Amino acid sequence: MAFAVRALWAVRKSCRGSPRRYCFSKHAHSNSNSHSNSNPLLLKLLQVPNSHIKTTLDQEMASLQSSQRSWDFLITSLSPSSSDKARLILEWILEKMLKENEKDRDLFSELIFLCGKVKDVMLGMRVFSSMEATGVKPNSLVFNSLISVCLSSHDIVTAVSLFEIMESSESYKPDFHTYNIFISAFSKSGNVDAMLAWYSAKKAARLGPDLQMFESLISGCVNSRKFKIADRIFEEMMISGIVPSASIIESMLNGICKQKRLGRAEEFFTFAMDSGWEINENMVDKLVAMYLQLGKAEEMEGLLKTMMKPCVTTTGVLTRIHCGIVKMYAMVDRLDDIEFAVGRMLKQGLSFTSADDVEKVICSYFRREAYDRLDIFLECLKRCYVLNKSTYDLLISGYKRARLLEKVERVMEDMKSAGLV
Repeated sequence: MAFAVRALWAVRKSCRGSPRRYCFSKHAHSNSNSHSNSNPLLLKLLQVPNSHIKTTLDQEMASLQSSQRSWDFLITSLSPSSSDKARLILEWILEKMLKENEKDRDLFSELIFLCGKVKDVMLGMRVFSSMEATGVKPNSLVFNSLISVCLSSHDIVTAVSLFEIMESSESYKPDFHTYNIFISAFSKSGNVDAMLAWYSAKKAARLGPDLQMFESLISGCVNSRKFKIADRIFEEMMISGIVPSASIIESMLNGICKQKRLGRAEEFFTFAMDSGWEINENMVDKLVAMYLQLGKAEEMEGLLKTMMKPCVTTTGVLTRIHCGIVKMYAMVDRLDDIEFAVGRMLKQGLSFTSADDVEKVICSYFRREAYDRLDIFLECLKRCYVLNKSTYDLLISGYKRARLLEKVERVMEDMKSAGLV
């Protein structure tokens, strides 16, 4: 087996200029800017030239040894904007592990996995070979990490070759994680046929279903608009007794909304609540957006009544439905209904979360030239919501068009008081 992997590495070296690759969709990595400012080592690594990366890490050895080595954070923060620095860090870690004659196989596996963050198969192979050279034998976890690196680097040929090596072995057979790695990769790339082929292969290997697999399968189908297949897989998941995650429910609801199947969306949403599954704000946003697009105000009122039942929900979820109803009425200038809906929302201790929703209501009052009623609305709003500059600008513009100069002056004074002028 060791010879087979080394042979694969040699093939990759000889073909490095033109490896056969399959196109995956690219996803941006978060740079974790909110944490960067509080991480002194990361700041140093960002400031020093590449030639000083390893020297800087050597100087920080004492502090690194006395704390948890957050390599994942460092590599993720440096990729892809400073991927060369991230690679140098990984090389430095490998050099230290070899110098210390490290024998922990899990550490090698984690290091190989991190090579996927910088999409460097060659470095992953180097870590693998170095591990073997120290006398540490690989297991399924190590191979899974190496396959993950290949797939993140778009190198399907090498990934499949590694899988075949695992199949022919006795000590590191493919496990359910192995299949899930392939399923997830093809789900993200939008290759539904390949994704389903690996799903079938996993079932043929008599490896049981799991939540992570279904998340990848359903999101892959929905994103590729394979809605019937998504429905079938969801049914298979339910039959298997696995409780869907919020991610799965959101994907399913997203697919239904894409098809504009309002009745089905309401049925699925109610079923999710009755089953005690988690309902989050993203799900409600998708449903509310469809109501708004179809102009279904009464149906949205019905959704609010449904949400008042005991269920796993949050204040943010209810707020979004209330605001959706208000927005719907504002779009058709139903002032009485606007005022009733706003009053109902405020009585429940909720308020607007979006300046855009507030401004749609204001525009409705302007269109109806209901300036006195607008004054009342603004007075109620000030008790629980802080107007921003764009809203003040809208009021000034509206009052100027109506030639209500006294109201213009009053709004400008309020802006000054709020420190927005």
